[in-house]
Amino acid sequence: MSIQFEVMHKDIAGRVGRLTVGDKRIRTPALLPVVNPHIQIVPPGEMAAMGIEGLITNAYIFSKSADFREEALSRGLHNLLGFDGLIMTDSGSFQLSVYGSVDTTNETTLAFQRDIGSDIWVPLDIPTHPDAPRETVESELAITMERLREAREIFGDDAPIAGPVQGGIHADLRETAGREVSNLGFSFCPVGAVVPLLEGYRYRELVHSVLAAKKGLSSGACVHLFGAGHPSMFALAAAMGCDIFDSAAYALYAREGRYITPSGTLKLAEMAELPCPCAVCRSHTADELRASDQKERLLATHNLAVTQAEISRVRLSIQEGTLWELVDERCRSHPRLLDGYRELLKAGDLLERSDRATKRRFFYRGDESCQRTEVIRFQRMIPRIALSSKALILCGGPEPQDFEEVLELRPPFGAVPRELSETFPIGQNEVPAWDDAMLASAFTGVDALLAANPETEVTFSASPDLVHHIKKRFPDAVVIS
Repeated sequence: MSIQFEVMHKDIAGRVGRLTVGDKRIRTPALLPVVNPHIQIVPPGEMAAMGIEGLITNAYIFSKSADFREEALSRGLHNLLGFDGLIMTDSGSFQLSVYGSVDTTNETTLAFQRDIGSDIWVPLDIPTHPDAPRETVESELAITMERLREAREIFGDDAPIAGPVQGGIHADLRETAGREVSNLGFSFCPVGAVVPLLEGYRYRELVHSVLAAKKGLSSGACVHLFGAGHPSMFALAAAMGCDIFDSAAYALYAREGRYITPSGTLKLAEMAELPCPCAVCRSHTADELRASDQKERLLATHNLAVTQAEISRVRLSIQEGTLWELVDERCRSHPRLLDGYRELLKAGDLLERSDRATKRRFFYRGDESCQRTEVIRFQRMIPRIALSSKALILCGGPEPQDFEEVLELRPPFGAVPRELSETFPIGQNEVPAWDDAMLASAFTGVDALLAANPETEVTFSASPDLVHHIKKRFPDAVVIS
C-alpha cells in the first residue's frame, strides 16, 4: 500500500495534487483535522459532511487507552471513528516533544499503526525544539534518520510510512535531512518540529527552514507541515510547496472562546457581529452563540468551516495562477506574517524554477511585487531580445516616426517589444501609477537589454515627470520629451 502523489496544477512552488494511499485518495492542499478519541468536539462523520477528506489522530493515545486500545485493534480506526476517508496517525512524537519521553519504541508504534488500519504511519522521530543547541539538533537528527532506516528495513519499501524531516532552524541540516529522506524512498515527507515557530509567530524562520527542507526533498514528494492549522498562513505555506496541514486549533481555540477568521483570531466575548457565512454564524447572533450550551461545539464547527474554506481558496488560487495575490493579502494581516512573506521573496530565484510559465494575471500590490517570480523570469529572458541598430523606448513621451524598432517601458518588468505586448505577463497585468520601486525594477530590465545589445543606439522618449529619473539612471542616454 505505497503512497503516491500526483501534481495537477502549479503556482509558485504550490501544487494542487492527488494523494493516493491504497484505496484512499484526497485532493491537496488538504487539511487533516486532529481527532482525539477521548474528546470529539466535532465528530468525524460531521467533518466528512463538511468536505474533510482526511484526518489525523494519535496512535500513542490509542495504544495507551484502556477505553480504545482493544477496540481499535479489533474494529480498526475507520470503523471506530466512523470515518471512511484517509486517516493518518502520529507515533507519539508529539508527546515526546511535550513530556520528553514516551513508553514505546519505533518498531512498536509502527506495528500498532499498521494493526489498527492507519493509512499513513509515522515513525518515532525526534521533534527537536528550534532553539536547541546545534549539537543536540545533530544528535537527535541522527536518531531520527536511523529510525527511518529501521522502518524501511522492517516494514518494507511499500509500507505507507511518512519520512519526517527534522533539523531545527539550521538550513544545512534541514536540506541534508530532506535529501536523505528522499534517497530512502519516502514520498510523504512531513516537516517536523515547527510548532514552536508557529506559536511564536516566527514566520521568517519558518520560511527559512521549510525552503531548506524543500531544497533537499524530491520535487515529487508530498510535503506535510506538521502542526500548521491556522488559515492565515496556509497561502504562505502553500507557496513554499507544502501540501498537507494538520491542527487541533479548531477545537483548542473553541475551548478558549476564540473565533477563527482567514486573517486572524477574535475573542467571541468581545464580538458584536459574526462576519462569517457558515451555517453556525448565519443561524446565530453573537449573543446567542455566547449564551448557547453548545457554544464550544458550535464554535469548533465554525472554526473548522473557515479553515476548510481557506484550503479551498488556496487550491483555487493555485489553479488560477493567483497565489501570489492571496499570499500578499493574507500576509498583510500581521507584521510577522509580512516578515515571512518577505523572507519568501528572497528565495525568488529558487521559486522561479517551480513556477508556471503563464498565469491568469499579474496584479501589482506594492514594492514586494517587484520581487515576484514573474518579474524574475521575464528579466532573465530579456537578453534573448535582439535589437536593430536604432531603437526607441517609449516612457510616456511622443513617438517619432524615424525609428524602425519601438519598445515600451512596462514597469516593473522592463522595456518590451510591441510584439510581446499580448504575452504573459505584459498583456495580463494591472499596475497603478508608476512608483519608484516599479521604475527601479523596470530600469534593471533595461540594463539587461542594453547589456545584451551593446551596439544598439537607444533613445528614450519620456513624459516630463520621467525625464529626470531616466537621465539620472542612464546619464549617457539620449532622452527626448
